[in-house]
Amino acid sequence: MPNAPRTAAIFDYDGTLIAGYSILAFLKERVRQREVGAADLLRTAVSLGQSVLGRIDSRELITRGIHEWNGQKLADLESLGERLFERELRDRIYPEMRSRVAEHRRQGHVVAIATSAAPFQVAAVARELGVEHVLCTQVEERDGLLTGRSRGPVLWGRAKAEAVRNFARSHHVDLRRSYFYADGDEELSLMRAVGHPRPTNPRPLLAAEAEREGWPVQRFTSRGVPGPDAYLRGALAKASAVPVFLGAAAMRALTGEKREAANFLASTLAELSLGFGKVKLDVTGEEHLWSARPAVFIWNHRSVLDAQIVGRLVQRDFGAVATKEMQKTPVFAAASRFMHIVFVDRDDRRETAAALESATRLLGEGLSMLVAPEASRDAGEGIGEFRKGAFRMAMAAKVPIVPIVIRNVDDIGSRGSGTMRPGVVDVTVLRPISVEDWTSRDLDRRIAVVRQLFVDTLADWPRPPVRGRPRRQRK
Repeated sequence: MPNAPRTAAIFDYDGTLIAGYSILAFLKERVRQREVGAADLLRTAVSLGQSVLGRIDSRELITRGIHEWNGQKLADLESLGERLFERELRDRIYPEMRSRVAEHRRQGHVVAIATSAAPFQVAAVARELGVEHVLCTQVEERDGLLTGRSRGPVLWGRAKAEAVRNFARSHHVDLRRSYFYADGDEELSLMRAVGHPRPTNPRPLLAAEAEREGWPVQRFTSRGVPGPDAYLRGALAKASAVPVFLGAAAMRALTGEKREAANFLASTLAELSLGFGKVKLDVTGEEHLWSARPAVFIWNHRSVLDAQIVGRLVQRDFGAVATKEMQKTPVFAAASRFMHIVFVDRDDRRETAAALESATRLLGEGLSMLVAPEASRDAGEGIGEFRKGAFRMAMAAKVPIVPIVIRNVDDIGSRGSGTMRPGVVDVTVLRPISVEDWTSRDLDRRIAVVRQLFVDTLADWPRPPVRGRPRRQRK
């Protein structure tokens, strides 16, 4: 029935889908590019102060902000929005909200973003999340230049609520069956208009109303500036690495056992890092980590943190393949003096081939190798294309491939973050895959099958086996 009532999921943007305020990223960039003078900064500071003191509301604050864009080229701001998305805003998306958007889309709901932000602030995030409908504050432009005025109302408070109601009427959406996710106190009227209000990181008035009404509240801390305790725990983890390196050096000097010193270093560093980070691992298929050694262990790479998780799982007798850029990381550089870390320059095919030959020889000496096979760290929820290097190594050394699928490492830190937040990371270790009958002719097809295992596992996560007592979570 084409006109049957539909269910929608409406998402606020700043503070709800992303941590913090996107406009601050634009302001910082303009300051960095020296496009904002002292007088502009003073006006902005005065406006922010008046807003904090309650002398102007957010609508007036937004209106003044739009005025600061007077004379700017719209194309330049659209280009800036794309650059800031790649550099900063993508990593500010709450992974929990990314999952909720995806779940509403899977259920066939109409998904929309409703925000007071301008189009170039929100467009890239909407595209990343697959959100087709964006209700936002439109800016007026003439001959490609912004006039400093909005085109239509600023979508805040009542204007935003009215825009959502108009959207619902035109798209046959029944708000009584729909969901609304937002953080602001000004969103109360819309929260009451929908059948499933979802206060998200709510401010005080909204939180109080949610408690009175019994609305389910969700708070996320996986993005934004970490708390002081996270920085303290990170500093302690880094400080603890010093005696660990000294201990490994002493072990190697006294016993002459390079491999045992490397095992001590790798397992202890990973244990301390995850322990100080208050990160636990919920592992399914842990037995597959030990059933075939040596092996090439591969995993889906999403963060600088997941390599530590894989190292903690494999524990001993392993080396790793890492990009050449990682040599600039102090811990990696120091660890390479003890462990067999092969650094690869992916822009130099000849050097890459020589490095992989070295890694293959290590497999022949009984060391497993850890390799992230994706061509680049995937920014969305999916799995990137796999390079052939890891698989060719396994074929040459006649050792199996062991896939390690990591589901939610984003919850403990963004892609470029070195600071962990407390949480549980889900891991599934799949059965070792023999490569004995693989040939160069069918390599592309074989790799595609392995990659699909990752895709299928993430789409249908295995249930843990039923046991007589609760499964112990590894720290």
